[in-house]
Amino acid sequence: MADYEPHHHSHHQTLIPKETALQAINTIIQLHFEKTLEKKRAIDLQKKKLHKHFLLFFIFLGLTFNAQSLSQSTRLQCRHCWIPITLLSLAHLFFYVSVAQTLRCINGFKYQRRCHKLTLGLATEKLREMKIRLSNGEFGDGFAEDGGAGCGEFEIHYQEPPESYFGKFKRNWALHFGFLIFIYGFMVSSSVVILCF
Repeated sequence: MADYEPHHHSHHQTLIPKETALQAINTIIQLHFEKTLEKKRAIDLQKKKLHKHFLLFFIFLGLTFNAQSLSQSTRLQCRHCWIPITLLSLAHLFFYVSVAQTLRCINGFKYQRRCHKLTLGLATEKLREMKIRLSNGEFGDGFAEDGGAGCGEFEIHYQEPPESYFGKFKRNWALHFGFLIFIYGFMVSSSVVILCF
C-alpha cells in the first residue's frame, strides 16, 4: 500500500480554476500599470527639481556676471579675478553634484518604469493568449497547478531591458556634462576678460 500511494499521487493534479488564473493575471497587469504611473510621476517630480536647479544656477551666474561687469570701474581688478573664478568653480561643483544626483534618480526611475512596462506588456499578451485558448476550449476544467498543461506557459517573470538600454542614459549624462563644462569655461574666460582687459 505504501508503494501504491506515491504512484497514485503522481497522477492527481490540482487544478486552478479559470477565473482564479484570469484574476491573477489581471492583478499583475493592474499592479504593473500602477507602478508605471507611479514611476512616471516620480520622473516628472525629479525633472521639476532639475529645472529648479538650472534656474537657480543661471540666476547665480547672471548675478555674478552682472557684478563683474559693474565692478569694472571700481576697485576689483585683474589680480582679484581669482575670487569670482573660485566662486564660479564652487558653484559649478555644487551644481554638478546636485545635477548628477537628480539625473541618477531620473535614470533609476526610468529604468524601473521600463521594466514595469515590459512586464505589463508580457502580462497583457499572456492574458490575451489565455483568453483565446480558453475560448477555443483548451483548458476546460482549469490550469494544472503542478506543472501540467498550461501552467508554466502563463508564468510572468519580471522583465528587464537589454544592456543597450543603458546607452541612452550615458548619452543623456554626456550631454549634460558637456553643456556644464561649456558654461564653466565661458564664465571663467568672461571673468578673466572683464577683469583683466
